[in-house]
Amino acid sequence: MGTESPWRRAGRRPQRVRGLLSLATAGVFVCCVGAAGLGAWNYQHVRQSSGAARESAEAFLRDVVAGDPDGAYDRLCADTRQRWSRDDFVRRLAVPPTITRYDIEDVQVASDQEGQLRGTVVATLTRRSGAVDRREMPMVKDGDRWRVCGDPF
Repeated sequence: MGTESPWRRAGRRPQRVRGLLSLATAGVFVCCVGAAGLGAWNYQHVRQSSGAARESAEAFLRDVVAGDPDGAYDRLCADTRQRWSRDDFVRRLAVPPTITRYDIEDVQVASDQEGQLRGTVVATLTRRSGAVDRREMPMVKDGDRWRVCGDPF
C-alpha cells in the first residue's frame, strides 16, 4: 500500500486567479464596446456634417446663380472675406463668364488635427458661355454653420 498511484489529479486554479481573469475579460469587453460606440458616434457626426456642408455650398451657389452677391458673400468664411472685400466680390460676380447652373458631385468631410471639421465640395459649374468647369470648394465649420473658404470661382 505504499505505492503511489500512476496518475495525479491536476491542481485547480486558485479562486483569486479566476476572479482576476474574469475582471480582465470584462475590462477588455467594456473597452471594445466603448471604442465601437465612439466610432459609430464619429461616423454619424461626420455623415450629418457632410449633409450640412452640402446644403451650405448649395445655398452659396444658389445666391451666385440668382445674382445675389451680398447673400453669397455672407456665406464666405472670415479668412476669405479678409482677402476679398465685398465690393471686389460683387465686381467679380458681375464679370463674365457668369455661372448659370451648378451640380454638386461630391462632398467630403473630415476632422483636422485640431478637431475642427473641414470639408470639400466638388461642383460642376456651367458658365453663360456654355463652358463647364469642375471646382473644389473648401468648406469650414464656423460655429454651427458651414462656410465656403478659399477661391470659390
